[in-house]
Amino acid sequence: MKEESNMNLLFEPRSIAVVGASSKPGKIGFSVVRNLKQGGFKGKIYPINPQGGEILGEQVYNSVKDIPGEVDVASIIVPAKLAFEAVKECADKGVKHIQIITSGFSEVGEVELEHKIVDYAKSKGSRILGPNIFGVFSATSNFNSTFSATEIARGHVAILTQSGALGIAMIGKTAVNNIGLSAIVSIGNKADIDEADCLEYVVKSELTKVILMYVEGIKGGERFIEALGAATRVKPVVVLKSGRSKRGAAAAASHTGSLAGADEITDAILKQCGALRAESLQEAFNWCKFLSNAPEPKGNRGVIVTNGGGIGVMATDACEKYGVELYDDQAVLKDVFAPATPEFGSLKNPIDITGGANSAAYDLALSAPAVSDKMDATMALYCETATFDSENLAPMIRNTYKKHMDTGTPVVYAIVGGSAVENAIVTLSNENVPVFADPYDAISCMGALYRHHDFNKSRDDSVNESKIDLAAIEKVIDKALADGRTFLLANEGQDVMRAAGIMIPGAAIAKSIDDAVKCAEKIGYPVVMKVVSRDILHKSDAGGVALNIENKDEVVDAYEAIMRNCKAYKADAVIDGIEVCEMVKKGTEIIIGARKDPQMGPIVMAGMGGIYVEVMKDVAFRSAALNRGEALKMIAETRSYALLLGARGEDQKDIDVVIDSVIKASTIIRKVSRISDIEINPIVVYEKGKGVKAVDVRILITK
Repeated sequence: MKEESNMNLLFEPRSIAVVGASSKPGKIGFSVVRNLKQGGFKGKIYPINPQGGEILGEQVYNSVKDIPGEVDVASIIVPAKLAFEAVKECADKGVKHIQIITSGFSEVGEVELEHKIVDYAKSKGSRILGPNIFGVFSATSNFNSTFSATEIARGHVAILTQSGALGIAMIGKTAVNNIGLSAIVSIGNKADIDEADCLEYVVKSELTKVILMYVEGIKGGERFIEALGAATRVKPVVVLKSGRSKRGAAAAASHTGSLAGADEITDAILKQCGALRAESLQEAFNWCKFLSNAPEPKGNRGVIVTNGGGIGVMATDACEKYGVELYDDQAVLKDVFAPATPEFGSLKNPIDITGGANSAAYDLALSAPAVSDKMDATMALYCETATFDSENLAPMIRNTYKKHMDTGTPVVYAIVGGSAVENAIVTLSNENVPVFADPYDAISCMGALYRHHDFNKSRDDSVNESKIDLAAIEKVIDKALADGRTFLLANEGQDVMRAAGIMIPGAAIAKSIDDAVKCAEKIGYPVVMKVVSRDILHKSDAGGVALNIENKDEVVDAYEAIMRNCKAYKADAVIDGIEVCEMVKKGTEIIIGARKDPQMGPIVMAGMGGIYVEVMKDVAFRSAALNRGEALKMIAETRSYALLLGARGEDQKDIDVVIDSVIKASTIIRKVSRISDIEINPIVVYEKGKGVKAVDVRILITK
């Protein structure tokens, strides 16, 4: 990560200048000053406006230069065309952090102005937050420099949002959902300060128990990954990442001036870091509220208690979907729940105390798992019935929830019914009891808790690297660049594989028919012949490949056919020769790739290879900073992993060598700055102990 910066002053300043402050209610410049005053900020507030005067009892200064003493934070609210001069004055004054609320920068194509502002600020030691933001709130310092019209409730959830408008809406929605905030920061265009910087503060914040991030595009992927991984070690991090669809990605780019990366890459890396990716805003809020109050589970023994079979089945399905394990020790379940369950009920998990259960029976049934040392989590379900004394519903839930909290046992409730039930949901939710109208919503929260718990229980953040001959690879690249190419020829790609220790077929380059015959006889029949040309990357499309050549006559025919086909495909193609290589015996074909992603940095890929890789798209991704265990997880995510395990009676393939090859590819992409893309396809995998062979290698390079 880059040198640590003091983010504390951004969230806990001793003073703030509001550049563009206004005395007119309804103006952003007025709202910021009002929120600072009403929020109880104890530091100094300096409104800046050339008209002078007074705003809400605070003296107005003509310029930041006129302020006596130091200023920690400035909030810029002037039009974009005036923003540079405003930032310049603040930076010259020595302001540590400059928040640019103003929009009209890279999100509308004004990239140069944004760069100019950041460059000048950095030259003076100032940091820029934004532009295109709504401000910062920190409960620790009662600092509210936002222009939100809603009062921000104090609590334990920190929000980092790239969208200013959505962030303002989230403030209102958190109030409706009774979610208190420890901090909220609008990051906007991320011209300078980004999520990684802000995570530095909220992770250390004692008030913060859960972090929620809304992300559109990612800049500085390696820093982001490192900061996110460090954060999830300490606290749950819920992520809303937009731009899943092609149209959504385009909208994100136009909105914030940043491009959303391929969603499958982002999704894989978020999981690799231990983040919890929510599907919707409501799901994100449900998780945050639950996680900020729920105790850590002691184990994975979950139990469902219900008064209806149908809702119990729904909850069981939800447990499977969200990864919540159900406890099945029948003797223990019978011992714990028999006192609360009639003979015609069910003591199998889910426990069904039947529709005739009243509040006393429920209280008994839901108290049992809270005090039992055999159970670790409770999913409590209720369907409204005529026999239940509904006036006791809320008190019963409140009482059993307290028992769970007293014993440190997480619990969620899903209750379904009419107005009395809906009223109970509202009442209890306002008391931060995790009550929902749908079992999927309830168990989704429990699943998020377990994903965070289980990930940290088994996490391994170590990074494995292979010993590769970097000097040899750099020489190959030097030669290709000197030749004016941005890609390696087939034989050069094989040289890179040799330097990395990845097995390749025996091969040689022939410059004539006689050379081709000699090469084939030295390697041994059958052989494959392929064109070697800087002008023909996709050899098969040009008719530049001949397979299964068995003798001298076939070598001659193949050589002539390849030359004829390639000249017909591209008459001016420069042909460096014909590669003659070993005809690799059949095995399981996979693909291993790596590239420098413009958003996430170096990434690695593995999955089903061969000619149908683009059609099947059975591949998985990870950040290239990974270890052998993570490489195995990546491979195991693909459908084709079953082929490596040995399908239809076949022997297991050499998975250890596949993992070695993934680590080698990830090492190359991380260590060799001038390689931008590697694709090994197919890499043929043989039985355990017999290794792999990289049949075809495509490598792109940059200067």
